[in-house]
Amino acid sequence: MDFLQQSFMNNTFQEWLTAAGVAVATVLLLRLLQALFHRRLSKLAKLTSTKWDDYAVEMIADTKLLFLIIAGLVVGSTLLELPGERGRLVTLTFVIALLVQAGLWGRCLIASALEDYRQRKLDENPAGVTTLGVINFSAQTVLWSVVLLLILENLGVDITALVAGLGIGGVAVALALQTVLGDLFASLAIVLDKPFVVGDFLMIGDFLGVVEKVGLKTTRIRSLSGEQLIFSNNDLLGSRIRNYGRMYERRVVFKLGVTYQTCRDRLKAIPGLIREAIEGEDNTRFDRSHFSGYGDFSLNFETVYYVLSPDYNEHMDIQQSVYLKIHEAFENQGVEFAYPTQTLFIERPGGEETGVAS
Repeated sequence: MDFLQQSFMNNTFQEWLTAAGVAVATVLLLRLLQALFHRRLSKLAKLTSTKWDDYAVEMIADTKLLFLIIAGLVVGSTLLELPGERGRLVTLTFVIALLVQAGLWGRCLIASALEDYRQRKLDENPAGVTTLGVINFSAQTVLWSVVLLLILENLGVDITALVAGLGIGGVAVALALQTVLGDLFASLAIVLDKPFVVGDFLMIGDFLGVVEKVGLKTTRIRSLSGEQLIFSNNDLLGSRIRNYGRMYERRVVFKLGVTYQTCRDRLKAIPGLIREAIEGEDNTRFDRSHFSGYGDFSLNFETVYYVLSPDYNEHMDIQQSVYLKIHEAFENQGVEFAYPTQTLFIERPGGEETGVAS
C-alpha cells in the first residue's frame, strides 16, 4: 500500500481517491435529491391551483448534470490541499457554473410564465399574446447580459470600462443598423400602443388579411386569397391601417331611385316601406330614410341602417334580405324603380313639339 502514500501535487494518492469518492458520492446524492424533489413536487403541484410550484418543477428538471458534477468536484476538492491558484480556479469554475445554471433557471421560469400567460389569455386577450415575443426576447437579453457581466467580473475583467466601451460601440452599431432598429422600435410601439393584435382583420392600402404574427422586424398577414403578406413594422406603422377587428357594428348606406311618374302619396310611403324591411331583420338598427333629391332620371332616396355585428357574411345576408323585401314592397305598391332614360323633344313644322322617350 506504499503506492497510496506517495505524493502527487501536495496530496497522497489515498487523499486523491478519497476526494474522488466523495465527489462521485456527492454527484449521485445530488442527482438522487433532484429526482426525489422533482417527483414529490410534481405530485404536490397537481393538487394546487397556483402555478409557482409548476414553475419550480420545471426549474428542477432543467438542472444540468454538468452543474452537479462540478458541484461534486468542488465538494471533493475540500479534502485536498490545493495551492492558492488551483484552489481559486476550482472556486471560479464553480461560481461560473452556478451563474450559468442560474441563467438556465431564469430562462426556464420566464418561458414557463409566458407560456402559461399565453394559454390563459389567447382567447380573451389576443393583445397580450401579441406582446409575448418582444417580452420574451427582452427578458432573455437582460437575463443573459447580467449573467455575462457577472462572469466577466469574476474573471477579473473591469466591467465598468467594458460597459462604457459597449456604449460607444452601441452608438456605432445603431447608426449602421438604423433600418433594423427602426423596425425593432416599431414592434415595441405595436406592442405598447396595440393598434392591432393577432387575429385582427386589417386593410392596408389595397391589401386585406388577418394578422398571424407580430415579430421583432416584420408583421405577417394572411390575405383573403391565401398567400402570406409580410410587412416591415416601420413601414406598417407609417401606413393608413383600417382595423376591421375593432369593428363592433357596420354602418350601411344605400340609395335607390324611382321614376318621376310615381305619385306623391306613394313617394311619402317609400321611407316607411324601407323602414319596415330593415326592422324586420334581426341584428339591425334603423337610422333614417329620406327623399334625398331629384336626379337626372329618378327621384332619389337615401337610407342608413346599422348591422349590429362585424361579421361580413352576416352583413351581406341581411343586406340581400332587405333588398328583396323592398323589391317585394315596391311591386305590391306599384312603385317602379328608375333606370336611365332620356326624352327628346322634336319640333315639327308649324311649331308643334313631340316628346319621344329613349
